[in-house]
Amino acid sequence: MFLLRSVIHMLWMSITVIPYTMVLLAARWLGGSSAKAYRVARAWLALSVNSARSIMGIQYRVQGMENLPTDAGQGVVLLVKHQSTYETFLMPAIMPRPLAYVFKKELLKVPFFGWSIGALDMVHIDRAQGSRAFHKVVEQGKRLLEQGIWVIMFPEGTRVERGQRGEYKTGATRLAIMAGVPVVPIAVTSAKCWPRKAFIKRPGIVDVSIGKPISSQGRKHDELMSEVENWIESEMQRLDPEAYR
Repeated sequence: MFLLRSVIHMLWMSITVIPYTMVLLAARWLGGSSAKAYRVARAWLALSVNSARSIMGIQYRVQGMENLPTDAGQGVVLLVKHQSTYETFLMPAIMPRPLAYVFKKELLKVPFFGWSIGALDMVHIDRAQGSRAFHKVVEQGKRLLEQGIWVIMFPEGTRVERGQRGEYKTGATRLAIMAGVPVVPIAVTSAKCWPRKAFIKRPGIVDVSIGKPISSQGRKHDELMSEVENWIESEMQRLDPEAYR
């Protein structure tokens, strides 16, 4: 049953991404703003999250929304625990402000999905370029943050297994410090239902916990990331104690 539901959901996403992508690309080709294109993309992501609930029984529960800045002009860097694809769909669907992902350029080659994110105002990087890639993150990230767009990054860099901790890299805190904006740590227990690299998903509740903004003023990037890491990992153990026994 779990396999059948997972197949149906995958087919549903594969089918629906096509018309949404065509609308998004058409809007951009006709001179539509990046904000309008983002709304089209967000609608498909929300559809994917809602269909995961109706087809596979995967629900989400959010706490800490009151911690998010309410000033429309306040940029922040969201630092999110990364366990599966689910949170990449979920974050834009629940956040009150437009988000800009920092992602590897290889994703641009994915049919329809990659074409869509390539048409959005986000930051795609070539990791092989090393320091040049980081300079691009800073340059474009600062521009987006000044517009009130929130930059979202996964500090572990890749998806990690449930109950595991990846290496928290400091690129995100470097950006926040250089842009003069706070960081917001977010814990997500998506692997309970949607495990890393697993095709078969299981019903359940994904908990999302949003921490209070942490100022980057006068901070060192490694010390700031250490605080973020400690908060996220402590919160993960609270939200999903079974995984950390």
